[in-house]
Amino acid sequence: MRPFSPLFAFLGALQFLTVALPVVRRPFTPVELGRAVGFFPLVGLLLGGVLSLLAWGFVRLFPPEVTAALVLTAWVGLTGALHLDGFLDACDGLFGGHDPEARLRILRDERVGAYAVAGGVLLLLTKYAALVAIMESAGTRPLVSLLLSPVLGRWGMSLAIVTFPYARPEGLGRAMKDHAGWRQVLLAGITALSVALVVAGGLGIVAWLLATGAAWLLARFTLRRLPGLTGDVYGATCEVVEVVVLLGVIAT
Repeated sequence: MRPFSPLFAFLGALQFLTVALPVVRRPFTPVELGRAVGFFPLVGLLLGGVLSLLAWGFVRLFPPEVTAALVLTAWVGLTGALHLDGFLDACDGLFGGHDPEARLRILRDERVGAYAVAGGVLLLLTKYAALVAIMESAGTRPLVSLLLSPVLGRWGMSLAIVTFPYARPEGLGRAMKDHAGWRQVLLAGITALSVALVVAGGLGIVAWLLATGAAWLLARFTLRRLPGLTGDVYGATCEVVEVVVLLGVIAT
């Protein structure tokens, strides 16, 4: 059994949540995957930094609409569409089926149904429209939005993993759930709140509370449809919280 290392936990989070090059050429242990949950917001900060840099360059070459499309493309590409895929599956699973067992079977089905298509289109359309509005605004709003949204989206994932039950007895999400605890959710929460405070001050606190509430409400809704959360629901949580944060920044 390998000794636990925070560095490997962070690298596990980076490799799992992004398309980063495999700097560790060995499988991560279940313990490392569980401990990685605490570093999810830090990975979000790195992603937000890359997106902010891309937006800063694109907006000097292209109009806001094109910049928003390019940033959104990079957003999906850098995460390997992991969370988007989870959102699509969650739409089919949560809104289809007549009982929890049928919905769990739908979640395992790789085919895309009508709910997934409708949900994916609406999600990307809303995200694109929000990014256009942000790119058209002056001041630091683009930077604030592109840093806060990925960080708080992954904070929502950490919160959901630790706080709510898992639906299946096995799977990658099960391994994370079994080896993540309150230390991880505390680390993730403090990291996300600290970034929000530094980046946006009082608005950051509001955004953190908004993200926390959105993740909690989605988890409670899921538990009305399923016996617990799944990896797809974790991905959907990230996507939903990201959009909620973008809209919240625009509204304020």
